[in-house]
Amino acid sequence: QVQLVESGGGLVQTGDTLRLSCVVSGRTYSNYAVGWFRQAPRKEREFVAAHAFSGPNEYYADSVKGRFSISRDNAKNTVYLQMNSLKPEDTAVYYCAARLFLASMTSDDYNYWGQGTQVTVSS
Repeated sequence: QVQLVESGGGLVQTGDTLRLSCVVSGRTYSNYAVGWFRQAPRKEREFVAAHAFSGPNEYYADSVKGRFSISRDNAKNTVYLQMNSLKPEDTAVYYCAARLFLASMTSDDYNYWGQGTQVTVSS
């Protein structure tokens, strides 16, 4: 089993910065690709960013490209989502998810999920 715990959400203003963290535990962390997804009220869950299990392979949704950055610290079993220039439309519950090896932009491809962390951006 793999457990994921997100943290770092909060209430911020437009243009502010947040960094979300996702601690992965339970199995060989380095074998897992990790993705970030978000779900706003009355909307479907959508892909935000993903990082492959190794190498510099990163993927981003068009809506966050240039503003968000995903990174991983294998020594800490942690994946980060750096969110800059936040907008009200970024308001959502953010989830991290893990799957073996290959990153994916499809939520159904991920086997393990965290409980989510709320991000609220006020205008």
